[in-house]
Amino acid sequence: MAGVLSYESLVHAMAGALGSVTAMTVFFPLDTARLRLQVDEKCKSKRTHTVLLEIIKEEGLLAPYRGWFPVISSLCCSNFVYFYTFNSLKAMWVKDQHSATGKDLILGMVAGIVNVLLTTPLWVVNTRLKLQGAKFKNEDIVPTSYKGIVDAFNQIVRDEGILSLWNGTVPSLLLVFNPAIQFMFYEGLKRKILKKQIQLSSLDAFVIGAIAKTIATTLTYPLQTVQSILRFGHHRLNPENKRLGSLRNVLYLLQQRIRHFGLAGLYKGLEAKLLQTVLTAALMFLVYEKLTAATFTVMGLKHSLKK
Repeated sequence: MAGVLSYESLVHAMAGALGSVTAMTVFFPLDTARLRLQVDEKCKSKRTHTVLLEIIKEEGLLAPYRGWFPVISSLCCSNFVYFYTFNSLKAMWVKDQHSATGKDLILGMVAGIVNVLLTTPLWVVNTRLKLQGAKFKNEDIVPTSYKGIVDAFNQIVRDEGILSLWNGTVPSLLLVFNPAIQFMFYEGLKRKILKKQIQLSSLDAFVIGAIAKTIATTLTYPLQTVQSILRFGHHRLNPENKRLGSLRNVLYLLQQRIRHFGLAGLYKGLEAKLLQTVLTAALMFLVYEKLTAATFTVMGLKHSLKK
């Protein structure tokens, strides 16, 4: 119980949340391009810079930052929950400083499940707000008129039912492998570096954060595409199963994607995703490491770098 309520876990959670907010703000336009490529099936452009130029030309200079506040709010809450859960479980389970890679993977998965169940409604709303006002090539998509986060919540619950706030939960639960794999590689690489030196340099944190996220994103990207489609809620699903979050619809959407676009369709927008997510994760881990180290130093606490 002490690990769950510890000050150290709170420091890790705050640093993780602030690091993710900083990084996402810097690379937000890349996420806009990635999301547009995933949900707009008739978008012919495949290059990130081309999509961004089209968005700016057709929708305005600030369009790449549409939906920034709800995304940042959701990301802040999500990373706070994830880092707090991960480090709390780690403090309770790992008694020594040489935790096994397998334990990192399991802890990451448990933290991911807790995070998904608590924060999916926030991500459903921010996906809707981020795409509101977008000029889609797919004319079947019905435009929405949300006035903000609260209004989006109210309209979704009123028009689609409260369970719609958990659209995409199944692929999200499957996607707990993404941060779990990411943290497994990050912690593993971090331990190897700390065997040779006292602490991580800024470059060390940035590089291993980038490597870990590249591996995790590439392995799980098809599920991320389905997750975005389900959260958006404007695509035809399996007529035999209207439950948006069902495993059957996840498989159905994967099959439809392959049928219409081939295997490459499962990775549509991957370039934008890798650019955005790898750079964001690398910067996030850099800020996270520096903030935790600085906070523990200022508060006079011993920061256990070799966790």
